[in-house]
Amino acid sequence: MKLVMLAAAAAVLAGPAWAQAPAPAAVPAAPVTDALVLPGATLAPDCGNLFSLAGRAFCVSAPLAGIGTLAEAYIADLRTKGWLAAGGEDNRVVFVRRRETGGCDGLQMQAFYDTGRPAGPEATGYLGFGPIPGDICAPAATAPIATVTPPAQ
Repeated sequence: MKLVMLAAAAAVLAGPAWAQAPAPAAVPAAPVTDALVLPGATLAPDCGNLFSLAGRAFCVSAPLAGIGTLAEAYIADLRTKGWLAAGGEDNRVVFVRRRETGGCDGLQMQAFYDTGRPAGPEATGYLGFGPIPGDICAPAATAPIATVTPPAQ
């Protein structure tokens, strides 16, 4: 898990992937409770007004110096709720959880900050959480193999 913490911390300093990626699908409205805000985190319903995430993701904030530790705490908390860290890249962790009815739910945690401001240890960093639509365990649809008919001679 130290690798994930280092990846999350390094990624926050490297810059947000959501800046290049399309905005995530809308998150269904759900009541936000204090139980979702772990110690060291502050609820950030506006997601820092960054990347059009307000109202589309659940976000918390913390100083950049502690965002890696906070990410580790969320990974551990999600593990207790049946979510497994299944992959990710730079500043994103993808979680998967088996459904009782078959298939899997997906969730992603994205670390980011405002690149328009200085990135010192006291700057505000964010963790955004959002569902991955569909059954992420379903096999990927494959395109039929095209056959080429040579031209008649």
